[in-house]
Amino acid sequence: MRLHCSHLGVSFESAQGVVHALEDLSFETREREFLSFVGPSGCGKTTLLRVLAGILAPGQGLVQRVASAADRNQSVLLVSQERNLFPWMTVVENAAFGCEMQGVGRREREERARALLRKLGFAGRERAYPHELSLGMKQRVAVARGFLGDPAVLLMDEPFAALDCQRRLELQQELLDLWEQNRMTVIFVTHDVEEAILLSDRILVFSRQPGRITAEFRVHLPRPRATAVTMTEEFLSLKRRIAAGLGMAVGERKAAI
Repeated sequence: MRLHCSHLGVSFESAQGVVHALEDLSFETREREFLSFVGPSGCGKTTLLRVLAGILAPGQGLVQRVASAADRNQSVLLVSQERNLFPWMTVVENAAFGCEMQGVGRREREERARALLRKLGFAGRERAYPHELSLGMKQRVAVARGFLGDPAVLLMDEPFAALDCQRRLELQQELLDLWEQNRMTVIFVTHDVEEAILLSDRILVFSRQPGRITAEFRVHLPRPRATAVTMTEEFLSLKRRIAAGLGMAVGERKAAI
């Protein structure tokens, strides 16, 4: 599935008056790409994900979902940094929840969940409850639930932001491994330019509020990728150009590189 966003605008009422979160924002995803958004805090990235997920209606503009014949599932699923696990469900039940919503039988959905959870280090912990897990383990369950839901588009809102550096690197690699097996479209929000380059096919840079897209960068580093790629000159050069893009004037649009 491709998402086509045309001239999106979102505004909110606040105690200080009207807040313009997004303004005249347009972009289009590509089939099965890993697309990242980077930008300053408060620039509307999370608001945009909520619009793409259908949780929030834009005040202006349009979001179109363009399905292809290869899409088994045409859903769009959001994974946030809050994880939102159900405290009364076990690890395997939480991970299998997306399958349950699709009508997959209990035995089949738990078999799928157990197989993926084993890859994520949960062998023997499938019957644990969220309160028994570390922050990193909770995030693994949330990521597993996202992939097991098998959406056409998976939206990820800074899913690793609260983790320490080592755990974050581990989950970045696990996310890459899962995505390369499934190849669904992923839209990933992050403040970390290195994280965006490591994961993405393409990176869109946002201005300060109101959020607009000011620059676009294609990532030509070969896949599969590992964290060692962050030491290459190609990676470092791209990081410098994206950092420069983050410093561009509001409203200026830079062509894809």
